[in-house]
Amino acid sequence: MATPGQWLEGARPRTLPAAVAPVAVGAGLAAHVDAFMLGRSLLALAVAVALQVAVNYANDYSDGIKGTDAKRVGPVRLVGQGLAPAAQVKMAAFAAFVVAAVCGLALVALTQQWWLLLVGVASIAAAWLYTGGPRPYGYAGLGEVFVFVFFGIVPVVGTAYVQTLAVSALDVVASIGVGLLACAILVTNNLRDIPGDTVVGKTTLAVRLGDHATRLLFTAIVLVALVIPLVMAAMASPLIALTSVAGLLAIGPLRTVLGDASGPDLIPALKGTGTLLLAYGLAMGLLLALT
Repeated sequence: MATPGQWLEGARPRTLPAAVAPVAVGAGLAAHVDAFMLGRSLLALAVAVALQVAVNYANDYSDGIKGTDAKRVGPVRLVGQGLAPAAQVKMAAFAAFVVAAVCGLALVALTQQWWLLLVGVASIAAAWLYTGGPRPYGYAGLGEVFVFVFFGIVPVVGTAYVQTLAVSALDVVASIGVGLLACAILVTNNLRDIPGDTVVGKTTLAVRLGDHATRLLFTAIVLVALVIPLVMAAMASPLIALTSVAGLLAIGPLRTVLGDASGPDLIPALKGTGTLLLAYGLAMGLLLALT
């Protein structure tokens, strides 16, 4: 029986920057046009965090029953390591999905934009089918697409939209930067797992590209994300360019990834990239709100 601490670790709290950062940027975009609403921002945050926890438990469950997590390099896996019954982990994932759905429904009711229900359904389906279902797309090298869309475009633009009821070019550009850094987290994770994923037939993008090309991909993603605030500065306010200062936090992860670290030695890069995303999102959101 898993302990409360192991359940908490199974929720992978270190991945939560991927949920917080896009909402911070979306809230900043709303404030930028004097449309910020605290209640709606908090509901958007609840949706994002609940979906992040849900996809983490769902991934634990699906990989665990497939045997993918039998030999772990990274953090604890409840099912794969036999710490909790698969049925309990599946129920934990569903419970988090329910929380996300309820908070999302509240946002839909407040905005009266009922078409957003389709976005919610798509988000939950994408989270489950990442490693679940008969043909999980995460096993076919499409995980980065899911992360870019549902941890970048959707939460940034969505958080702004439920407050402004409009979508601007600035919203979309901002979401690209956040989405890229969220992808960078997954790329680092999958780079670490190339040996194990190859053995069990989990064909992630990293497995398809190979070790060297994946390291170059990580570098390109991070650098492009750091250019995005400069584009936004030209579109809105020069002050937004200061977001790129968060790039100082990219030095450590880049040095680790480009230094041919592998296995557990890549874990600091994974943590560092999460910290970079959080700092990037909070800085961008604050600077948007101030301009």
